[in-house]
Amino acid sequence: MGTKILIADDDPDIREILKITLSEGEYEIIEASNGQEALEIIRSRPLDLALLDYKMPLMDGRQVCNLVKKDLLLQYLPVIMVTGKGEVSDKISGIDAGADDYVVKPFEPKELMARIRMVLRRTQRDLEANPLTRLPGNVSILNELSKCVETRKSYAVCYVDLDKFKAYNDKYGFECGDTVIRETARILLNAVKEFGSSDNFVGHIGGDDFVVVTTPDLADKICEKIIHDFDKISPTFYNQEDKENGFIIGYDRQSKIHKIPLLSISIGVVSNEMRSITHVAQIGEIGAELKKLAKSLERSNYVKDKRQEKP
Repeated sequence: MGTKILIADDDPDIREILKITLSEGEYEIIEASNGQEALEIIRSRPLDLALLDYKMPLMDGRQVCNLVKKDLLLQYLPVIMVTGKGEVSDKISGIDAGADDYVVKPFEPKELMARIRMVLRRTQRDLEANPLTRLPGNVSILNELSKCVETRKSYAVCYVDLDKFKAYNDKYGFECGDTVIRETARILLNAVKEFGSSDNFVGHIGGDDFVVVTTPDLADKICEKIIHDFDKISPTFYNQEDKENGFIIGYDRQSKIHKIPLLSISIGVVSNEMRSITHVAQIGEIGAELKKLAKSLERSNYVKDKRQEKP
């Protein structure tokens, strides 16, 4: 899967020049002819970089960039603003809106390629991300958990998992499944933004598995917010009939029919409040155990580790 770059410009000639310039980098190019279309593409599919013309109809590059950088799920997407020659105020406005870099028309192809490579390299270094949600992936998660164990500060690691997701994916398809995963990521980020602290961490392990690292005093409110918001949005992922029934029809390996409940969310919360944890694998083992317990309860809920160490 190649690096996906969005080119947003209302001038088809400029888009063509950009496509030719980028073709030597073996990038996958997606085009948009105005700001509104660019924003819809950015919100609907995973991208690695967006090249936004400053002056576009319906919504200019600055407005698109501003909305992207304010979106908790999209804020990691690098944006390069393309401005007219000598329009200093456009450059400043673009950078203020959160653009990672800018190029000036008419641009030198080699300089543009160098800037694209630099921004992509910097983003890759700063964020080893899951391509679907743009959340930090397993390398970053491991680093975060190692930090928890090494510093010995109070922490709570929330392992988040969707229930009945495979059955949902089988019936509705991967595209709908991806939408569910992206919305779940958004819910986690919003919960941490509202009830967490600035140094809390949200990561995407893969598939429908996530992790939130916070402190024991904040974990309850974050988990409650996640469950409340997920249960509120869950029915909207279904068609009217399944929504009204409150289940979908699935089959087991013997081809027997089963009524499978709507999607719910389970969270296992591991902390060092009651016991000392000496290595990262221990966090994962306890988390898997607690998550299994939470999943057995057939509804959205969270389970905290309350067992104390034996004296």
